Amino acid sequence: MPLMGHLRELRSRLFKSFLAVAAGAVVGWVFYDPIFEFLKSPVQRIVDDAQRQGLDLRLVLTGVTQAFTLQVRVAAMAGVVLAAPVWIYQLWAFVTPGLHRHERRYAFAFLAAAVPLFFAGVAVAFLVLPKGMALLFGFTPEGVGNYLEVGTYLSFLIRTVLVFGLGFLLPVFIVALNLVGVLSADNLRNSWRWTVLGVFLFAAVATPTGDPITMSLLALPILVLMGVAFLIAYLNDRRRSRRSSEPDYDELDDDAASPIARPEGIDAPSAVDEQPPGPTEPPADQ
Repeated sequence: MPLMGHLRELRSRLFKSFLAVAAGAVVGWVFYDPIFEFLKSPVQRIVDDAQRQGLDLRLVLTGVTQAFTLQVRVAAMAGVVLAAPVWIYQLWAFVTPGLHRHERRYAFAFLAAAVPLFFAGVAVAFLVLPKGMALLFGFTPEGVGNYLEVGTYLSFLIRTVLVFGLGFLLPVFIVALNLVGVLSADNLRNSWRWTVLGVFLFAAVATPTGDPITMSLLALPILVLMGVAFLIAYLNDRRRSRRSSEPDYDELDDDAASPIARPEGIDAPSAVDEQPPGPTEPPADQ
């Protein structure tokens, strides 16, 4: 397909995805009240507990247009989530023609594993978010009101959900790299200390609250999934080595020469060919 054909194909896929998101946004606009109640439920429990304790903690809107803008943002979020099967399929349909048969199988397995893991990360985020926010609101001095702007809370919620969702996708990328032969299980085993350090650094930087409890609640599930990814990579490497005719170079000594197969059409050297050349005799006329 020429370049313009690819661009027309991309435009068609994007347009269909946009229509699906727009249709989902209409549904989100109609059911705005229950969706917003669900989104604010993590912080609403904290607000209710604080008010029962006599603290002035509440969600507020500032500005004339804030209520309308909030409803538009919530509807757009709902549209993206509801239309996820459509735009994921459009992405798949755009990429699939350029893949080989085995690569299509790997890509399909990648998508089949990525979507549930992303939503699992989102579920963990909704469980962790109230604990982190309660810890931060606990620093409010007595007699001081803490008014949380709804737009700020919504941005905070989106960031937390995306961080946890994308964090749960890291093991899927590792398995994908192993399936295409870029990353081996031996490399993963040799660098496990750096992997643990990297996961905790990612959790420390990515979590909005920054407290060690929230960081651990993100890092520990990722490490468990990384262990599962290593097991899959190990089994895949063993299966690949059994099917391959290439010798196992790890069993050879560092000073030993590796076996090299003789190319077809070249005969083995005879005994005469293997003898070292003798001294060259001078010509008879000298």
